[in-house]
Amino acid sequence: MSINVIELKNVSYRYPDGTCALSDCSMTIERGTKTAVLGSNGAGKTTLFLHLNGLLRPAKGELLFDNVPFDYGRAGLKALRSKVGLVFQNPDSQLFSACVREDVSFGPMNMGVAEEVVRQRVDNALRAVDMLESADKPVHNLSYGQKKRVCIAGVLAMQPELLVLDEPMAGLDTCMQRELTGILDQLHAAGMTIIIATHDLDFAYSWADEAVVLENGRLLASGSPTEVFMQTDVQTELGGEPFVSEVTRSLALIGVELCDKDNLPRSRKELLQEIRNFQLQEHKS
Repeated sequence: MSINVIELKNVSYRYPDGTCALSDCSMTIERGTKTAVLGSNGAGKTTLFLHLNGLLRPAKGELLFDNVPFDYGRAGLKALRSKVGLVFQNPDSQLFSACVREDVSFGPMNMGVAEEVVRQRVDNALRAVDMLESADKPVHNLSYGQKKRVCIAGVLAMQPELLVLDEPMAGLDTCMQRELTGILDQLHAAGMTIIIATHDLDFAYSWADEAVVLENGRLLASGSPTEVFMQTDVQTELGGEPFVSEVTRSLALIGVELCDKDNLPRSRKELLQEIRNFQLQEHKS
């Protein structure tokens, strides 16, 4: 099993209307990481995600899963989509069954999984997103946030190695975002590799192990969030930098060094703790 679960090599894609959505794009996604993909609208995030499980096929370049090039034949795509689960931004684009259990069952049933195993998978998936008690509810009676959870459960029932989510926080209030983040963290702790497209710089900075920034279909930057978000061209493309990094940098300019550059605070909680630690040190001295 390779370190890189997914690799793109010089991938380009152009839509039938002539729009160039990806241009000579190369990147790797390491197994077991949490990756945030950022960029302005039209940067190529959704197009990238549609390539990751074979819904789109590159005009040039290639994609590899575990160092093996994608097989776009029927059997190859079926195998790929059992390993790479994609959750769309709009849950209504993904939900089509009458009730929750039926919708979550569709994927593994379509794979030919035994009925008894499917039932267990569905229960486990719904439990993972805290929706087991809603298993027999009509889909149309669910809230927007609940629909998003069911979409994730439908993908989890396939038992993928890689979970890809396109703007999962969009349309959710702060409480729902916090709950969904907790679910994703639990999945990651259980060994899931997760990729998220987001416009939320603060979330990406605090949550991700790796950050990827696209600009007009090209890879602008990739690396650790503390490295990526400090780049001037990235800040220009994204319209700024995360609040925590901005405050940390501003404090350093007036002599308040909270910690070394390899251990910068990534969340507001960490930032406040570092400020308290600095105050205590100053008081003792």
